[in-house]
Amino acid sequence: MIKFSKFTKNAIASVVSLQLITLPIIANADVSIDELQKQAGIVKEDDPNLGGGNIGNGVGTSSGSSALDDINNARCVDTQFLSGKMITDVCWTCIFPIISLGMPLGASKSEAPDDRAKKIVCLCKDDLGVPYPGFTYGMWMPSKLIELVRMPGCLATLGGVTLNFDKIDQGTWQTQEQTTEMTQAAHAHYHTYAFPILVMLNMFEQSECIKDHYVDIDLLYMSEFDPTWYDDNIAFFTNPEAVLLGNPISMLACVPDALSSTALQKPINSLFWCAGSWGNMYPLTTNVSSGGEIMESSLMMARLLSALHRRFFLKKTYTDEALCSSTMAFFIPKTQYKITMIYPVPERKSAHVIGESDIFWGANRSVPVTGEDFVYLMWTWNDCCMSMVAGSADQ
Repeated sequence: MIKFSKFTKNAIASVVSLQLITLPIIANADVSIDELQKQAGIVKEDDPNLGGGNIGNGVGTSSGSSALDDINNARCVDTQFLSGKMITDVCWTCIFPIISLGMPLGASKSEAPDDRAKKIVCLCKDDLGVPYPGFTYGMWMPSKLIELVRMPGCLATLGGVTLNFDKIDQGTWQTQEQTTEMTQAAHAHYHTYAFPILVMLNMFEQSECIKDHYVDIDLLYMSEFDPTWYDDNIAFFTNPEAVLLGNPISMLACVPDALSSTALQKPINSLFWCAGSWGNMYPLTTNVSSGGEIMESSLMMARLLSALHRRFFLKKTYTDEALCSSTMAFFIPKTQYKITMIYPVPERKSAHVIGESDIFWGANRSVPVTGEDFVYLMWTWNDCCMSMVAGSADQ
């Protein structure tokens, strides 16, 4: 009995299938290719092990879902976050420590910002201007989702919905060599969402600690409407200090910030123009020249946060001065934030800070083809004055 190897069997099957396709084409040119392939038995139900590679796009991936195939960013990826992943992909232990009356719960005080509120008791005013006594309470709260995508109008977090924007302005993470020996900067489009998951799940209802007052998922900002995000010259008019800070001497001053962010997870707020090991915070645009897509997307996210603080869209939610209500912060308070990746590979057990080297948290978190867009969850440290009087609330 003649035995064929697996390779030989596949080759014979391919020849037979080719004959089944070509004969009907000669007999009837009006028959569609899809129908011919179906008759030949080539196209069956989508094979989850091929990731959609058998439907004609020529790309086989290990994603297990054809909806995620994204060769050359041909379609908007659906992160499937609006599902059970909204619960399973969140680092719930990152809420800790909770510090109440100066006493930590769940983790050490070292995991909270060093410049947090240090008071034990406090005094604030309610909506009517009547003072009320309270005690201090601080914790990490998940507050914003930031997605960085290559396709304009791609709302990957909202099920892969695509808005009708010009697809000519495609983003890229690759730094390409040019004929003039210059490099093309990586760029991406950002979308910022409110994500008060603790409020949505009725896990936290104290109004004193909900500084931005969002109660559900909302699309807040889109780079497609922000001309400063793409053009360094236009962005200069919103942050003219970039002239003084975008130079080698200023970058040399960022070395301590990179060491502190990576070794101690403590960014240095006074070095506001530094994003630690990710690079220079200026210009506040998408144009990033090097570092790999994890570092590039992280630096873009840090620049976006800095730009939103500059425009007072984001406020300071910690320290003694923010106990009663959030305050303005012209420069980004880096220690107010920590970050977890949500997509493509979520951080479920730990978080990282602004400027922390991606060697320690981002290894293998970029998935070729199917995972080259990124979604990050921003955690904000909130200091608040919890009322000792029933019915009192902050302004």
